[in-house]
Amino acid sequence: MEKEKDIQATTAYYRVGGHHYKISFNDGKNSSRLLPSSEPFRVDEPADGNYLFTLTVDDAWRPASKGMEIGQFDCGGNNHGVYRLPDGTYQILVSDVQGRQCCLLEFPSNFSTAKVCLNGNYDMCTFGLNNALMMMYAFAGSLQNTLLVHASVVRKDGYGYLCLGVSGTGKSTHTGLWLKHIPGTDLMNDDNPVVRLTPEGIATVYGSPWSGKTPCYRNVEAPIGAFLQLQQAPYNKIRRQTVVESFASILPSCSVMKWDDRNYVCTCDTVSAVMQRVPTYLLECLPDEAACRLSYETIRAV
Repeated sequence: MEKEKDIQATTAYYRVGGHHYKISFNDGKNSSRLLPSSEPFRVDEPADGNYLFTLTVDDAWRPASKGMEIGQFDCGGNNHGVYRLPDGTYQILVSDVQGRQCCLLEFPSNFSTAKVCLNGNYDMCTFGLNNALMMMYAFAGSLQNTLLVHASVVRKDGYGYLCLGVSGTGKSTHTGLWLKHIPGTDLMNDDNPVVRLTPEGIATVYGSPWSGKTPCYRNVEAPIGAFLQLQQAPYNKIRRQTVVESFASILPSCSVMKWDDRNYVCTCDTVSAVMQRVPTYLLECLPDEAACRLSYETIRAV
């Protein structure tokens, strides 16, 4: 019974990428059961009460007014409508893969708090809440030297290696080849790992509750060994990228509120700082064992 009560928690605390956030379920209907992929990141209430953001779920809540549409946020292939009120408050209308509206998210321009109301069946509510959390983490994290990156990341000899590229490039295929052919490799996250420049100045990658189609929700971390930009080709070739090329590889992979100047500038600053500490390589490749061995032998940190 105690375990079931914990799963149904109406106030839940999480720690992802070294940051705490709090979720309060205020409607008597929803609970932490909507967030099964977040369970490995559940923690006790932090003593200092310091949160990256707090989020309130209340299906009875409705915004006082609707903002003006300013764009569409691409969240893993799903476009969510973005709106802004005159005082700078943002609203995002989250739609699932079938185009059904399942969540309304509202938050101020400092990304410190958020409110959501959910709509639909369990799967719709789970999808909506997870997407709202993912966006809030990315936006609030940008102010704390933290990025949410679209990548597949493996760990080898204590270092994390992030494969970058647009959807369909073969990121998961390439990391899968590492897992198969490079002994001692493990998968940290397959879609949205966290990259953070720690207070000690170390570029570090973390697992997260968001891993796309692969259920890899691991509370793990490692210093970053390298970024690997993938490009499909009829041959295998690798080279280190220039500073400009590295920036152009990493920034488009980051979840960013491009309509918010502060968020965008902070994201660019963090990308620049990480680039100074971690090399980025371009791998033109086939989906084969030779490609993974070439990348491993070239980019391994130890």
